[in-house]
Amino acid sequence: MGNEISTVVEPRGLALRSVDEAMRFGKMLADSEFAPKDFRGKPASCVLAVQHGAEIGLGPMQAIQSIAVINGRPSIWGDAALALVMASPICEYVRERVEGTGDGTVAICSAKRRGYPDATVSMFSVADAKKAGLWGKSGPWTQYPRRMLQLRARGFALRDAFPDVLKGLVTAEEAGDYSGVAETVEAAPTVPPVSEHRPGWLERVRRATTVAELGQISDEADAAVTAGDLTESQRNKLDQAIDRRHGEIEPVGGDDDGQEFTHEAAATEQTS
Repeated sequence: MGNEISTVVEPRGLALRSVDEAMRFGKMLADSEFAPKDFRGKPASCVLAVQHGAEIGLGPMQAIQSIAVINGRPSIWGDAALALVMASPICEYVRERVEGTGDGTVAICSAKRRGYPDATVSMFSVADAKKAGLWGKSGPWTQYPRRMLQLRARGFALRDAFPDVLKGLVTAEEAGDYSGVAETVEAAPTVPPVSEHRPGWLERVRRATTVAELGQISDEADAAVTAGDLTESQRNKLDQAIDRRHGEIEPVGGDDDGQEFTHEAAATEQTS
């Protein structure tokens, strides 16, 4: 044997030694509150998630919390991907930081394999997010934009530097953003657009000067959908306008500009 460092991390916890044991465990898990909602009532999916997790070094309970199925393909949540890499003896360090404000914000992740001269560096900026159609997208990209930039840079760096640890798994945050790529464009709605159907909605959004005002408009739109005065398609268009205005009122930035998040591998992980 040479001086190669193994990339296999032995999972801890319950060991399932047969298909029968796995199916019984899967049923118990699927019927419990420990299963994420996408796995509840689906024992076969639980078993497959546990098996996939075992192949990359996750115990059964870790796997069910860390593996996500998006568009029929398994993926791993970004924090779990970082945990797997940091637990591997081939990882020397992973360093993350977010720099800049507004449209100049960029997330940077440096991941270094032990024994390699240089780290793998990946960046993901607001410009990259806009080009990918992510900036202003409802959900986490609106609620936690800096975090999403950080996770995207992390996913690229970890997959490039440690493909043997992640076994080709993409991060769930990234996979979720790809979910609508192959969708066909919807036909034009037969009902009038939001601006015509309910005059004043978009104008109110344009004139809003606080996040609280946008929240009030959103609440009223929810009530309009419930009452049948707005269709889901119209509401989605209104949400896009609200998201854009939200970004104008509260541009990305904060007191943590330039903060670096360093994940140093423990010295005990080194092998001779």
